[in-house]
Amino acid sequence: QVQLVESGGGLVQAGGSLRLSCVASGSIFGITRMGWYRHAPGEQRELVADISRDDSTKYADSVKGRFTISRGNAKNTVYLQMNSLKPEDTAVYYCNANTYREFWGQGTLVTVSS
Repeated sequence: QVQLVESGGGLVQAGGSLRLSCVASGSIFGITRMGWYRHAPGEQRELVADISRDDSTKYADSVKGRFTISRGNAKNTVYLQMNSLKPEDTAVYYCNANTYREFWGQGTLVTVSS
């Protein structure tokens, strides 16, 4: 089992920045990939960014050049630095980890006001 705890969401004006953090605990040695998804009202959940064990990254086209995913030195923490935020980035952001199955955090709300 893997437990994921997110933090860092909040309210920010358009053009501002936020950094989300996700700390994994439990059976973390089996994690092959961690990432961030978001779910906006009326929309489907979508992948925002992910990072593999070899540090290769993938981003949604809508966030390329604005968001950066990274891992902490302990490798059980993943960050999402979000710059130049737009109102359309408003969503609940979920941390995700892949081992033999997927694990999810409880989500953190990001609200970007215009």
